[in-house]
Amino acid sequence: MIEPDLEVGWVAEDLALEFPELRLVYMTIEARPRASPPEVRSRLRTLADRYTGGKAVTLRQQAVPWAYRVFFRQVGIDPDDNRTPVEAIALERMRAGGFPSRNILDDALLIATVETHVPILAFDEDRLDGPLGLRLAGDDERLGGSGRPLSSRQVVVADADRAVAVLFLDTAEGRGVHARTERIRLASVQVKGVPDVSVEEALWIARETLLGEV
Repeated sequence: MIEPDLEVGWVAEDLALEFPELRLVYMTIEARPRASPPEVRSRLRTLADRYTGGKAVTLRQQAVPWAYRVFFRQVGIDPDDNRTPVEAIALERMRAGGFPSRNILDDALLIATVETHVPILAFDEDRLDGPLGLRLAGDDERLGGSGRPLSSRQVVVADADRAVAVLFLDTAEGRGVHARTERIRLASVQVKGVPDVSVEEALWIARETLLGEV
């Protein structure tokens, strides 16, 4: 059963027929971007200590990261060129030697992804129009309505009016969280092979980190 504070987004019929286990889950919270407090920075250091080189190498073989790799290929994204979020985090850990704190939002999304292997998207709630869902890009459509052209049949996250993100690639200008954001919509995409509990846990970890409840 879905948690009461979580909502399930719509999935366009043609996309649902092709990927019957595809699901978008999201929640909205009142939170503003800011520097991370000491306890979040400490948690990042602890997580970084657990991400050894050996763990990064074998990460893609685990069930949830593998499920996202499979889905990437199914929708035309090469996971060796555009890494799945958790793999990208692991590689950056190796490059940087740790998880440096950036801000409370970026840190919350990283912590949630490292803990569950499930990626989280974040949008400015007040720049969205209605429920979020997943669909295929239309002919001559532009990201955000006036941004870059979208390839026909790319999977996009959309509100009632426009595509607000290309799934797992980029977010429309002005739709992401910025310095004046007061409400954040956190969203996660579930694919075949990813348990409900992992998706819901990822959203709750991000929420609790943002609100200082950890």
